[in-house]
Amino acid sequence: MFFVWVSVFNLFVVSVFWSFMVDVFDGAQAKRLFGFIAAGGSAGAITGPALTTVLVGAVGPVNLLPVSAIFLGAALFCVYRLRNWASGQDGEDAGALGGGLFDGMLRVARSPYLLGICVYILLFTTTSTFLYFLQAGIVSEAFTDSADRTRAFAMMDLATNGLTVSLQLFVTGRLATRRGLPFLLALVPGIVMAGFVLISISPVFIVIALVQILRRAGNYAIARPGREMCFSVLARDDKYKSKNFIDTVVYRGGDAVSGWAYAGMAALGTAASGIAVAGAAVAAVWLVTGWKLGRARERLETKEDGSAVNPRLLH
Repeated sequence: MFFVWVSVFNLFVVSVFWSFMVDVFDGAQAKRLFGFIAAGGSAGAITGPALTTVLVGAVGPVNLLPVSAIFLGAALFCVYRLRNWASGQDGEDAGALGGGLFDGMLRVARSPYLLGICVYILLFTTTSTFLYFLQAGIVSEAFTDSADRTRAFAMMDLATNGLTVSLQLFVTGRLATRRGLPFLLALVPGIVMAGFVLISISPVFIVIALVQILRRAGNYAIARPGREMCFSVLARDDKYKSKNFIDTVVYRGGDAVSGWAYAGMAALGTAASGIAVAGAAVAAVWLVTGWKLGRARERLETKEDGSAVNPRLLH
């Protein structure tokens, strides 16, 4: 029961956290800060395994649970302080939203902008699933020994985490403020598209490893903060209800559908190079969608700035 709860908790807590971030910070602040905020998650992904490695021998696996509880308590304290700060900036506490169970889904269905975010995420999950299965096939052929495969994946994870933190700290904010959100949302799709082309030409481990490292680091450091910025110009109901629907139902549904699509292509006898070509085509559509979504978000931000000045922008 506990680990089922943990799985569900991990699914929605990140979505709720980013809903809170886009509610607390305005569009200009999001461009500057979301890369640094995302770096906190990456730092945790590195710190958690490191602490586990150091402590598990001394305290035992079960006694690591209270340590985790302490970290969750510290996170709650941070959220409490940030909520009070945000209320002070607005002069009031926004309070509960109210509404019904299906409000998020209905708001998505009525908004072309939110539907554009859905398409962006569906294309992301499709390319990610294609790369995942291509990687599984290429790695199994390259390494017959399970220890060698484990070592290869560990090296990929290490390179991904290091690159991710570096991008989040030093690149994401500068790209968002200097090149704009359309460039930010189109950059990773462009990298993935080029990666699929390389895989179709040379489906070997070094190529798939390089593509996966760049894709995963780019997603965590660039595409994910960019997606979150898209919600900063929306109404509060959309920041919580619509966003949570997209982050859970649409995201996980995209995983399932893309998995079926890959299985269907494999069942028809499509070779890895053919699947890579199909992935490149999907990535090209993803790139165009990201650019158009970024432009739409900038138009909404311009409209918002022209109609009223957000007081948080002054802080």
